[in-house]
Amino acid sequence: MWIPRSAASGVLIGAVFLPGVLAGGCANTLRQQPSATHMESQAAEAFEDYRIGPTDSLQITVWANPEISVPEVVVRPDGKISFPLLDDVHAADLTPLELKQVLTERLSEYISSPTLTVVVREIRSKVVYVLGEVARPGPVAMRAKMTVIDTLAIAGGFGAFAKKDRVKVIRQSGAGDPVEFNFDYGAYVDGTGLDQNILLVPGDKIIVP
Repeated sequence: MWIPRSAASGVLIGAVFLPGVLAGGCANTLRQQPSATHMESQAAEAFEDYRIGPTDSLQITVWANPEISVPEVVVRPDGKISFPLLDDVHAADLTPLELKQVLTERLSEYISSPTLTVVVREIRSKVVYVLGEVARPGPVAMRAKMTVIDTLAIAGGFGAFAKKDRVKVIRQSGAGDPVEFNFDYGAYVDGTGLDQNILLVPGDKIIVP
């Protein structure tokens, strides 16, 4: 059967370009999928600039002055801590280095050239979320150097119907769109995907389908 040239061209155009149109539409709906190395770098940067929050536990050591050193102090809901000689000191939203500078300046009124260290003992003000087929879905208090496996364990492990090879970590990347990282539990267990057990940052969401 004879087909007009224009009609044949239309058929060909449809056959060639329609998949491209569909692919373009899907691409606009898919999250970026960064590498494990990129996700780890983000986590390292996040904790370099970690900002203290309410309920965080701090250790503050004043060298050569054990009587005013504080092995553990919890940041109150109002963002302040109680510290010897200084009474209340605002700590929330400061980095450990910034809090150290504040304490050093204020203690200088009582001690000559004080030397301090400020350590975040426990991160309690930040959480990650575990959703889907786990024993205890919901928010999980952030801990230092927390990984995907750590968080899944705290959430009680996988549910009976969990698709362990399709776990996703969704992370808000700055002001842009969220990014997505795939975690295959089986590959991690057999040693072929150890790099998938990435460090998490506050606000990460682990989704177990």
